[in-house]
Amino acid sequence: METMVHIFLMGKQYEVPSNLTIMKAMEYAGYQLIRGCGCRNGFCGACATIYRVKGDRELKVCLACQTKVEDNMYVATLPFFPLVKQVYDIEKVSATQQIMMQLYPEIYACIGCNACTNSCTQGLNVMQYIAYAQRGDFEKCAEESFDCVMCGVCSSRCPAGISHPQVAMLARRLNGKYLAPKSQHLEDRVREIKNGDFKELLENLMQKPLSEMQELYNHREIEQ
Repeated sequence: METMVHIFLMGKQYEVPSNLTIMKAMEYAGYQLIRGCGCRNGFCGACATIYRVKGDRELKVCLACQTKVEDNMYVATLPFFPLVKQVYDIEKVSATQQIMMQLYPEIYACIGCNACTNSCTQGLNVMQYIAYAQRGDFEKCAEESFDCVMCGVCSSRCPAGISHPQVAMLARRLNGKYLAPKSQHLEDRVREIKNGDFKELLENLMQKPLSEMQELYNHREIEQ
């Protein structure tokens, strides 16, 4: 028999198998996940979740698709966090410290509390990449924030109101556009896509049944 645990989803108690992730436990309990559910593999950041286990005062964060349930776990999902998202034209900005001062000046109000790093669902050193952004070191900021999934949990804990994922996104765009070495292979592929070289191939793929698509994916040739 399956071992069952008691969990609380948005304040209501349920009994679910102990081997389920939080996301699968929600579906087991009858929730239809329309929002707060994306890739199911820890890449999209759509299932940001906060929880506390009874008897433990610490409020913890995670992605619901990656974290298994625990007995007496109190769960609340955070499928969206209102980050500050500035509008800019990447073709008209420059990779200088001034662009961060102009678009995201709140990063200079960071008090070094490290709440962002402690809450990151991906285990990133968020405070460090914000420090790189403050100094205009966009290459290091891009590298340090590379695995960010834009879940917004870090920003939800920030007393300075910093939108860390958006700052990191700007740094990665600046790095890719102006600082990183050009990739001829990538430029050739983008040109082929614009020319419609893969249009017929993509249309044929879209018409295949799911089972055949899965088989093609599992036996695909991976470029070196």
